[in-house]
Amino acid sequence: MTLFEPIQVGNSQLQHRVVHAPLTRLRNTEDTNIPTDLVVEYYSQRATLGGLIIGEGSAISNKAGGYPRGPGLFTEDQLEGWRKVTQAVHEKGGINFSQMWHGGRAGSSLFIKDNQLPIAPSPIPITSSKNFMVNEPYEVPHEASHDDIKNLVKQYVAAAKNAITAGFDGVEIHGANGYLIQQFIASSSNKRTDDYGGTIPNRSRFTLEVSEAVANAIGPERTGIRFSPWAGAELDAQDDTPYETYGYILEHLNPKLAYVHFVEPRDDALREVPDLVNSLDPFRKIWQDRPFISAGGYSTQPELMAAVAENTGNLIAVGRAYLANPDLVERLKYGWPLNKYEREFFYTTGTLGYTDYPFYSAKGTTTTSINDQSQ
Repeated sequence: MTLFEPIQVGNSQLQHRVVHAPLTRLRNTEDTNIPTDLVVEYYSQRATLGGLIIGEGSAISNKAGGYPRGPGLFTEDQLEGWRKVTQAVHEKGGINFSQMWHGGRAGSSLFIKDNQLPIAPSPIPITSSKNFMVNEPYEVPHEASHDDIKNLVKQYVAAAKNAITAGFDGVEIHGANGYLIQQFIASSSNKRTDDYGGTIPNRSRFTLEVSEAVANAIGPERTGIRFSPWAGAELDAQDDTPYETYGYILEHLNPKLAYVHFVEPRDDALREVPDLVNSLDPFRKIWQDRPFISAGGYSTQPELMAAVAENTGNLIAVGRAYLANPDLVERLKYGWPLNKYEREFFYTTGTLGYTDYPFYSAKGTTTTSINDQSQ
């Protein structure tokens, strides 16, 4: 079965293709954004021999708009917290990539150094929803100048180097879900008239500059990037021509990157209902014969994991099901039933709904099939 066949990803030899997707679960310290011992336990529980874990989105600087109990990659204390995580994963024989995050206009001045306004490609606020961090309307962001853009690239590079210092095997650049990089890509959020806006090459420029600078700093084999051509609408980051735009980006990315990571198109914000019109296949074709990670919707349709891996050779990133099943890889391999994830505990504190999900026991278990879920 392809899902359990080895694959080379950058410098890392994986033993299977079930990937732990990046999941923000807010179990870090509130004011200093340091991974706690609970975070160490969580990742250690889910580490497998030759399995890839992509860590939760981590702010690249104190200007990224981080949020309470979300982790960072810019202080020595944060790096020390991450060292405990990477050591625990490596002790299990796992591979650990860090996802580098900048919120752009989705941030809040309350969580930015000197209470500066969030930065974005254009001074256009998100209007379709409130800022969940403060339950207030999103602020009108500061439009990034050319000097700002150069500094942003430097922040990504610094965070990437910090991640390697903390023991990560590589980094994933977060270019998805309506955050800063996707704000530059999307035609709805980027209304610039200079060389970073307007045409597809211009709107792609920042993404390509960040990815190339990071690859030059730590090596392309330790650099991945995540995209969501259709997931981003919840933060008003939509593109008029997703196939042309992301096709252009893929064609101009460094071909030696460790992987590209795409979110499957879905008809709802939670990405549980399949989109029967759009497909990742054109992007797979461009990136053919190189590691391609598919994500989105697999937690509620686990039978698709094996089918997509078999048909495409993709690695499959899983979030909610991996949260609820620390032994997910074994459960999938042997056909064991899956625990039901508990959505009400996704963004709370403590062990409940985080590190207390049971491992499978053949001698009686309370686990239920994930196909029985209505969440």
